[in-house]
Amino acid sequence: MGMGVAGGSPAGSRRRRRRHARGVMSEINVTPMVDVMLVLLIIFMVAAPLLTVGVPIDLPETAAKPMEGQTDPINISVDAAGKVFIQDSEISYEELVPKLMAVAKNGVEERIYVRGDRTADYGTVMRVMSRISAAGFKKIGLITQEEQGTAAAPSN
Repeated sequence: MGMGVAGGSPAGSRRRRRRHARGVMSEINVTPMVDVMLVLLIIFMVAAPLLTVGVPIDLPETAAKPMEGQTDPINISVDAAGKVFIQDSEISYEELVPKLMAVAKNGVEERIYVRGDRTADYGTVMRVMSRISAAGFKKIGLITQEEQGTAAAPSN
């Protein structure tokens, strides 16, 4: 009887060992989190270039610095065939001003960027710009690509 009370039996020591072997794990396994983050990084890297305006245009290159602004402008594109697009949707030349007025949140104060393909007819791009200007829009800009391998010369 005295031995059972003292706890000197081998069965009691086995129970204690098992309890200590199954102790609380204090480590955090970060491998699944890292895997998820890498997958998300790859998805965003692939999707980011697709978020730009969807009309494929071969833009001319200039040495001008990019403009900065607070709101997203309206993009009007003229492709090599002379088709006119507002954002991603193709429109006819006659529909340009009414659709532009419908899209412009700030009215005639909206910034408008015209993207003309390098091989597009210069007259077509100028007709689009003059039509926009005649409708009362004054913040009109042309989009170009930065020249590769040349630095802009300082102006005096």
